[in-house]
Amino acid sequence: MSSKPLWWVTASETVEVNNQFRIIGGEWRSRKLTFPDAEGLRPTSGRVRETLFNWLQDDLAGARCLDLFAGSGALGLEAASRGAATVIQVENSQPVIRALKANKERLKATRISIIKADTLAFLKKRVGSGFDLVFMDPPFHQNLLLPTCRLLEQNDWLNEGAKIYLEVEKRFELEGEGLLPENWQQLKSKKAGEVCYFLYQSV
Repeated sequence: MSSKPLWWVTASETVEVNNQFRIIGGEWRSRKLTFPDAEGLRPTSGRVRETLFNWLQDDLAGARCLDLFAGSGALGLEAASRGAATVIQVENSQPVIRALKANKERLKATRISIIKADTLAFLKKRVGSGFDLVFMDPPFHQNLLLPTCRLLEQNDWLNEGAKIYLEVEKRFELEGEGLLPENWQQLKSKKAGEVCYFLYQSV
């Protein structure tokens, strides 16, 4: 929990008061959106998003993006705001789906599609074109991330050179023999409090 008073919020930070977050850049810059209370829903902080989208600034225009475990929708919305051509958000909670649809309507975000599905079940059946960029920030301590990574690779969801963002709890064992796909190369990594986040590329 931040020691800053509630009014001390910069443009790059998540507004956690009253379940709000702020889009940092692009078409919808500074727009505030809401998300519901839901188990495991933990929006990527504004500071982490700012770093991530600085990493991705040359990759977003025209990209096809897949936002798995979409939650608040902050990552997918940020990508769409900054020029992604298509963003598909996958989420399993009906209350969260309702909030995602409300935010899509509020922004008139026609490039975003929202799918209600269990992420692992969704990835077991390859449908349509592959993706240039995938966001993965699953609920912590539920052993969802590594099976998701393997399904992305096994079922050919990734376009050539696709980039994959992973957000995990600080002490999560991410790299080791047989954990991540062998052809995923780590490009960036950073820590923020109790969270570690990474950018990989499928090569």
